Amino acid sequence: METNFLEIIRTRRSCRSYQPEQITDEQLNAVLEAGTYAPTSRGMQSPYIVAIQNKDLLERLAQMNAEVMGVTTNPYYDAPTYVLVFVPADAPNGIQDASLVLENMMLAAHAQGLGSCWIHREREMFATEVGKELMQQWGLPEGLVGIGALSLGYPEGEPAPAKPRKEGYTRVIR
Repeated sequence: METNFLEIIRTRRSCRSYQPEQITDEQLNAVLEAGTYAPTSRGMQSPYIVAIQNKDLLERLAQMNAEVMGVTTNPYYDAPTYVLVFVPADAPNGIQDASLVLENMMLAAHAQGLGSCWIHREREMFATEVGKELMQQWGLPEGLVGIGALSLGYPEGEPAPAKPRKEGYTRVIR
């Protein structure tokens, strides 16, 4: 394993404060491509990845997520890009597949100097009639469920250092 890659893993942090400037198409495409190379159950490539940069739609999604969460703040931290991940409801390992997609994209974002944060509640958001209508407008097939999303953009400020790893985190049994 390359040291560079391990350093990317060690230094990636969740970003909760973003600059308003939009990321470049090249950066977005690199993040999305990284998601498509995540391992998936039986190589089925079951997840669907949707990147949103339209300001009106960003506001609408933030409002939907905030309603589920019971807050009035933006759960996506006012990031200029959201990346949503869906899977078929009947995918045998859909949650695991989508989780790997999200992790690949977070690492790719960090490798390019972008900030990201894994956001939850997309399952609830897209189970609503409004959510289903949005998925239909985006040309997604029926029967998908939201698994998670990323807020994505240029970080505002420096990330906090990693917390020390807990004692006994790993075990080697021989």
